[in-house]
Amino acid sequence: MSQFENVTVLKKANVYFDGGVTSRTVVFADGSKKTLGVMLPGQYRFTTDTIEIMEITAGELLVLLPGETEWKPYRGGMQFEVPANASFEMDVKTITDYVCSFVSASS
Repeated sequence: MSQFENVTVLKKANVYFDGGVTSRTVVFADGSKKTLGVMLPGQYRFTTDTIEIMEITAGELLVLLPGETEWKPYRGGMQFEVPANASFEMDVKTITDYVCSFVSASS
């Protein structure tokens, strides 16, 4: 899907790591949320509250998922899932564009 229809976009940006990661929240008619963001090269650690599906639309990075010991490469066109209440690490190699979907327990 190259675009989202009938959504609300929150004006305030989500800014992390001194601007190394920024995103905007998109709210759908059913109440579900996604963020559309950009990550600059660098290393980042995030913690999840819900299941998150990270779709990489452009760029290259390495990801260390919870319980894993090896970093795995991801690039545009790939995605990965992170369980709820977990931490994961990213080593972003090039400017990376992403869509993060938040999956509620009732989904």
